[in-house]
Amino acid sequence: MPTFSYRAIDAHGRSTLGRIDAANLADLDLRLRRMELDLIDGKPLGEAASRRSRRPPRRELINFCFHLEQLARAGVSLLDGLRDLRDSLEQPRFREVVAGLIEAIEGGQTLSQAMAAQGRVFDPVFVSLVGAGENSGCLPEVLERVCESLKWEDELAAQTKKVLLYPAFVGAIVIAATSFLMIHLVPQLKAFVSNMGQQLPLQTRALFFVSDLFVAGWYVAIPLLLVALVLVRFLLARNPLARLRFDALKLRLPLLGQILRKIILSRFATTLAMLYAAGIPLTEALRSTREVLGNLAIRAGVEEAEQLISEGRSVSAAFEAAGLFPPLVIRMLRIGENTGDLDRALGNVSYFYNRDVREAVEKVQQLIEPLLTVVLGGLLGWIMIAVLGPVYDVIAHLPV
Repeated sequence: MPTFSYRAIDAHGRSTLGRIDAANLADLDLRLRRMELDLIDGKPLGEAASRRSRRPPRRELINFCFHLEQLARAGVSLLDGLRDLRDSLEQPRFREVVAGLIEAIEGGQTLSQAMAAQGRVFDPVFVSLVGAGENSGCLPEVLERVCESLKWEDELAAQTKKVLLYPAFVGAIVIAATSFLMIHLVPQLKAFVSNMGQQLPLQTRALFFVSDLFVAGWYVAIPLLLVALVLVRFLLARNPLARLRFDALKLRLPLLGQILRKIILSRFATTLAMLYAAGIPLTEALRSTREVLGNLAIRAGVEEAEQLISEGRSVSAAFEAAGLFPPLVIRMLRIGENTGDLDRALGNVSYFYNRDVREAVEKVQQLIEPLLTVVLGGLLGWIMIAVLGPVYDVIAHLPV
């Protein structure tokens, strides 16, 4: 179904803009009337713009879960709760998502079925949990767990951005400073030092060689770098084997690879524990969880563990054979299986990785600043030694 952008007015005469899925303009007008809006004009979006419009911010999902949980606990019917939620939302795109849920439920679907039809908004884990909550009659409790999980993911994303933002900022400054020194300053110093008429030391010749590369090749290197990035992105998007090897390479990066692995496994353990605690069978929970991992190398390990479990292996033995978890986590799972308390063991694994991720992120934040300071200081020191060394040599040989 195509996505339309529209301009409409509400009952108070206020104009509003938004996007919504509709079969045609007549269907668009009907859907907006159900939202108590009058259509002014609308037009279909292109495919690329339609895909971009489907994914709401995580904060909107958090607010959606929280408010729906509160309304459900208060005894408000699902449709009335969704209508109240739709009318209170400010974000146009998610308001249309909720309107679509109301329309589907009025057509006879359950909440999880309506969410599954909007797969770009609600991932398989979200849909599975809501379905389990509906079947068990514990929808408010499930929505509370989902809300807490989304909050944790939001905090994790904020921590990861914080870790990456500072080195990216300082790295950009280092690159800019290096480019300025190599393209503008060092060539001027080269003419001065070369006119001294003496043999230049190795570090000075190396500095001048690098400067010549910058001066002669920057206008070629930048377009080549951009073309290479586009080609790599295209290859990763179209070739699953290349994506698998690239994801495996990211996990082997020094320092960052281990943190990335812990973040992915933390998300995996948290999601799996939540699904299993909601009463979803383990193999089905694994199948839903692997869809949201985002790393093909770890996903392959989860698929292997799922296959081993379906063949009759224990959970701890399957994860040990897949090589996903360290021995400490395997021991926690084995104890949970032996005591018949696997859901609690999975919760402990989730807690273990959540704490491990926080500690790893804090350590990286403490290491990055001095490391980048050393890199920048070493670069400036190399330039000073390479340029001032010959000058000091000339001064030392001057007659007294």
